[in-house]
Amino acid sequence: MVSSNQTSPVMGFILLGLSAHPKLERTFFVLILLMYLVILLGNGVLILVTILDSCLHTPMYFFLGNLSFLDICYTTTCPALSSVPLILDSFLTPRKTISFSACTVQMFLSFAMGATECVLLSMMAFDRYVAICNPLRYPKVMSTATSVPMAASSWVAGSLTAMVQTSLAMRLPFCGDDIINHFTCEILAVLKLACADISVNVISMGVTNVIFLGVPVLFISFSYVFILATILRIPSAEGRRKVFSTCSAHLTVVVIFCGTILFMYGKPKSKDPLGADKQDLADKLISLFYGVVTPMLNPIIYSLRNKDVKAAVRNLVFQKRFPQ
Repeated sequence: MVSSNQTSPVMGFILLGLSAHPKLERTFFVLILLMYLVILLGNGVLILVTILDSCLHTPMYFFLGNLSFLDICYTTTCPALSSVPLILDSFLTPRKTISFSACTVQMFLSFAMGATECVLLSMMAFDRYVAICNPLRYPKVMSTATSVPMAASSWVAGSLTAMVQTSLAMRLPFCGDDIINHFTCEILAVLKLACADISVNVISMGVTNVIFLGVPVLFISFSYVFILATILRIPSAEGRRKVFSTCSAHLTVVVIFCGTILFMYGKPKSKDPLGADKQDLADKLISLFYGVVTPMLNPIIYSLRNKDVKAAVRNLVFQKRFPQ
């Protein structure tokens, strides 16, 4: 008999997804396919208008274009590795296998995009803070020479932390069951399969969460405290409404994005076996919300709550339908 503490090289994993709930699979396949198309269309249009419309050539919309590009990357990096195509495929096949190397790349991309978005949202909050609280200094503080390195640093920071977390996770030995109870190679689901001490991984992820989630949330919160204080000093109600409308879309996106992550990673774990099964299903559905619904909502929120974006989209559609 082979000792239980012996390990063998893992060639790949099996992703369970919602295979235990076939009726949900069919329903979610249609819903996620439709949302995926909205993600591509909505974020693609946002990127297009921020490039083509000269009125949107400002730091605020430069960051928004980065956010839209990030959402497309997060969901469509590569059909064999990215989240949404793999989730859709898992709904059609009962047992979806993924190689060890593909799982590693998928974990890296998922972590990198999430960390990058946290940093990018905090930089967008700083942009709104300067624009509202120090409008006279805005052209100098948020120049192209400033905004481009800020956006680039968010991508670099997200990639570096993802490289660290992925390398720490994949150096672990995996033994016994190779079934990941998730749609994708989510890092917490993969760590459950390790047959070694994962305390270093837990500590590292805790530190990373503080740096890439806690610090940005605090920074955004303090920024909006100053923003709201400035808005309340505006004498007219119309003026307050007009100024607040410039940052309401960003605030809505932050609440949805950060609230989903905090709920996903911060809620207590159930010790009851039946409760644990329900919690596993809840975790999968919450991860779907985080990975699919949030990127879909971003362009919708910015389109509905931003007059400049709505005007740019109308101009783009008009030019396509009635070219000069």
